[in-house]
Amino acid sequence: MKEELMEILFQYKEAFSSDNEPLGAIKGHEMDIMLNVEIPYPPLLRPAYPASPRAREALETHIDELMKLGALRKVGHNEEIEVTNPIIITCNNDKSSIIGDFREFNT
Repeated sequence: MKEELMEILFQYKEAFSSDNEPLGAIKGHEMDIMLNVEIPYPPLLRPAYPASPRAREALETHIDELMKLGALRKVGHNEEIEVTNPIIITCNNDKSSIIGDFREFNT
């Protein structure tokens, strides 16, 4: 079973992220993801969680990287945003990760 899994992962390695390709992508294919943002979904504006200075620094680094990759963009103060979502910063040794808290979307 493990060998079969490793074979499949290696066969489709382009779909997964790596140090050279931080976002997983299947090259040569595009996929549209249609999100239903119409009613019955009410506006969900959640405040940010408090974070330590170390966590804030890690967050800024992650945001800068995601903006360079085109995965995020800045939102102006005059744009109408109906959904905001807090994130959690995890720091382990010299690495950090950001995790979205999407629990409210599941209610």
